[in-house]
Amino acid sequence: MGRDLLERDRELGELRVAASDASMGRGRVVLLHGEAGIGKSSLVNALRADPPPGVRVLLGSCDAMSTPRTLGPLRDLASSVGSRLGEALRAGDREDVFDALRDELAAPGGTVLIVEDVHWADEATLDALRFLARRIDDLPAVLVLTYRDELDRDHPLSRLLGDLGHGDRVERIALRHLSADAVGALTAGSGLDPDRVYSMTEGNPYFVTELVASADEAAVPPTVVDAVTGRLRRLDEGTQERVEQLAVLPSAVDATLLARLIPGSAGALRTAEEAGLLEVHPESVRFRHELTRRAIVDALPASRRIELERRVLVELLASGAADPSTLVHHALAAGDIDTVVAWAPRAARDASASGAHLQAAAHFRTALDHLDRYDAVERCELLEGYAIEAYTIGQGPESVKAETEVVRLRRERPDLTALGASLRWLSRFQWLAGDRQAAEEAGREASAALAESDDRGLLALALSNEAQLAMLAHELPRAIDLASRAAGIAREVGAPRALSHALNNLGTAHMLQTRDDGIAELLEAAEIAVAANLMDDAARAHVNLVWSLLDQYRLDLAERYLEPALELSERTEVFGLWTYQQAERGRLHLARAQWDEALAAAAYQTEAMPQLYCVSLTIIGVVGIRRGDPDGESTLEEATLVAERLGELQRTGPAAAARAEAALLRGDRAAVRAIAVPVHEEAVRRQDENLRAELASLLRRAGAEVEAPEGEHPFAVQARGDWRRAADLWRAAGCPYHEAAALAESPDDADLLEALVILDRIGARPLAGRVRAELRDRGVRSIPRGPSSLTRSNPDGLTDRQLDVLRLLVDGLTNAEIAARLVVSVRTVDSHVAAVLAKLGVASRQEAVRLADERNLLSS
Repeated sequence: MGRDLLERDRELGELRVAASDASMGRGRVVLLHGEAGIGKSSLVNALRADPPPGVRVLLGSCDAMSTPRTLGPLRDLASSVGSRLGEALRAGDREDVFDALRDELAAPGGTVLIVEDVHWADEATLDALRFLARRIDDLPAVLVLTYRDELDRDHPLSRLLGDLGHGDRVERIALRHLSADAVGALTAGSGLDPDRVYSMTEGNPYFVTELVASADEAAVPPTVVDAVTGRLRRLDEGTQERVEQLAVLPSAVDATLLARLIPGSAGALRTAEEAGLLEVHPESVRFRHELTRRAIVDALPASRRIELERRVLVELLASGAADPSTLVHHALAAGDIDTVVAWAPRAARDASASGAHLQAAAHFRTALDHLDRYDAVERCELLEGYAIEAYTIGQGPESVKAETEVVRLRRERPDLTALGASLRWLSRFQWLAGDRQAAEEAGREASAALAESDDRGLLALALSNEAQLAMLAHELPRAIDLASRAAGIAREVGAPRALSHALNNLGTAHMLQTRDDGIAELLEAAEIAVAANLMDDAARAHVNLVWSLLDQYRLDLAERYLEPALELSERTEVFGLWTYQQAERGRLHLARAQWDEALAAAAYQTEAMPQLYCVSLTIIGVVGIRRGDPDGESTLEEATLVAERLGELQRTGPAAAARAEAALLRGDRAAVRAIAVPVHEEAVRRQDENLRAELASLLRRAGAEVEAPEGEHPFAVQARGDWRRAADLWRAAGCPYHEAAALAESPDDADLLEALVILDRIGARPLAGRVRAELRDRGVRSIPRGPSSLTRSNPDGLTDRQLDVLRLLVDGLTNAEIAARLVVSVRTVDSHVAAVLAKLGVASRQEAVRLADERNLLSS
């Protein structure tokens, strides 16, 4: 083993075992992680240099570009694998790329696919890795992913790591710092003080080797940048210039581009290779470490860097084979606006077609910075392309702003078809941003404009958009009429997008009327959308189906559809609707009295998306009132303000029901009636049977006379006074809190005691307190005391597991490191961290650590 691989025998052995297992058909994923410079690349290079017999090793790298190359590491593989993958990449069909990659790794003999620096990956690459990881059991391959630990919970890679979890086929290798003895071995013969080097580097292998290579006995460089640049300046001037030229390229430089940039190619770089700065291979040249490249780039004067970037750009353009995103990256760095203007739109559309919507939005933004360089038609196309991408990734205000400008520009031209299409988009974006009135106005104008157009498919879409707005406002007869008209036109002209959209609204309206034919309509809508590669429409159909089933408390069926829907939304990057599905996950956990998990799911929502923010606040508030958290009711007041601003029953209704429940827990029956009666009347008027049932149940328990709804919804049964049947239905649905609430209505003491056991188990202190009080009033003597009261050192009610997580947060561990320490998934840690923050009432990990210290929460 080489000097630079001290104290890595165990980790290299684990990689070799994984590779050997792969050759025998036992595939797995290896997650190799650690801080920058810890030796991830050195370790995988050691495996590449000496793999098990017969095992093929492939390498792809993610680049530190301003906007990553779409599927960049897979493009690196094209010259090393069969032609099918290259052809699929050139065609830009993501499903063909995924299938070709899977087939490539299915080749007998075993393959190790290493993807380095996955923290820089584009979303399409992460989707490809997720696709492979889920099929790795059936492949004779090992997928090795290297990444840095510095990930926040919103980083796209964090979602992938959470999905992978800790299954039998997932192995995590966390690289450690070198010991003082190892640093001593590396500094031996250098004349340096090993203790001083260890103190300066803390055992980071890269930092140690750079200091040793760059120092002399008289001086130790104060920083790594100084160490790298000092080593570079010892080389001859020609070599320095060549190394600086390569440093502005954030990826490996292939032989063709190398020959264009550096006469003499690899031979001219021998001195730099011998100095340990570069790795030279027949097919490419790359820096030994990204930190080395960054240090050289950072030390360049701005004028020199621009000069080098321009030369790269000239050669890339001359080659005629450069990736559009790579051209945009270097054009921006070179200040070449003409090239940016020419290539940014193409880079955006390529990224969008590959499903890399975050990168697509970034490239569109780059083009929009120079909007005056495009003609009127191109301006509209770029603005609308950006608006749609912004909507897709959940940036609602941005989509409204861009599409409003599109509509303004469309009005200047006599094209009703284009104007109507853009007004339809604007209506959708305005509704998501919480401006219902503007959305309805734009929707009506869109239908009117398209009624004068020859494009009946677009007319069907516009009518369906109006149907959607009516459905969301619970104007169900109008919604059904508009959606039926739209579906008829769409079938007539063969317009799959319009047909899927119309069936989606028709099915949801029928579900709101508690008609099960809505399920078939929603599933058909999703199938049509998937077949036409309309993933946004497919995701919306899934969202509406699951949401409707949650309203009916058919939780198992909702979960059955939710999990594959989440996977589809993640894989296709429909993040705007993925956030809706997170809200659905929160509602599912809330119904099951899984309080911490509900809070974690609700934490995904922000004020930028008011529709979902209202749902999030309602979930958080309901958890609060049911657990007895002091801020529960104030959170529900905030939810009510947002709901009233949105002006839709689907938001005002749940917020009112939650506030009425809070009043009932306080024993304030008059407040229950004051809150619930007007909303109940609206629910009856708008035929919202699910909300009507819940409010009727609350009103009956508050002593109000209300007409009980029909049907087998558990709330409807409870509203009719059949608490026993309601409790059985709640138990069958998997809703322990509601089961206990129904049992608490029983005249039988044994039922109240059964309710108390449930409430104590799930931590529902307020209702448990009311049940205990009722039992005492009845003269029952043997009343269980319930959970012990919170200690003074833990007044916030943190569970033992949450205290464990808080301790590790105080120690400075990332979520991935906490997951490895506790042997749970990263997603589970995300949930625990969110619950800790919620219980402590803080917004960040840093605040939680500070509060833990101030309150002495972790004292033994």
